[in-house]
Amino acid sequence: MHKINAIHHVSLVIEDTGRALAFYRDLLGIPQCERPELGFPGAWLQLGDLQIHLLELPNPDPVEGRPQHGGRDRHVAFGVSGLDEIRALLEARDVGFTLSKSGRKALFCRDPDGNAVELIEQG
Repeated sequence: MHKINAIHHVSLVIEDTGRALAFYRDLLGIPQCERPELGFPGAWLQLGDLQIHLLELPNPDPVEGRPQHGGRDRHVAFGVSGLDEIRALLEARDVGFTLSKSGRKALFCRDPDGNAVELIEQG
């Protein structure tokens, strides 16, 4: 019998690789890793055993008109330490966010392409 063991990677469609790297790598601090030549621009990030694949492709989803609170939209969730520090970084860069409505110490923001990102305090 087969078994699904883990999520290997998550792919996000982005408009501009440099702009997305400024958000994920430079602001959030997720390290970039090697990416093979795939015939289109993009970048890969390494987060423990998980990878995030940034795909620079035309976005089939609308950026405007998404739910204000990212918890009511498709999103990727990252466990973080130092959520208050990340919150201050987001505020300093004028990145809007909403607090989790679940009561957990978490917040939701959007990357420059409208992808919802949840940041959850973990240890």
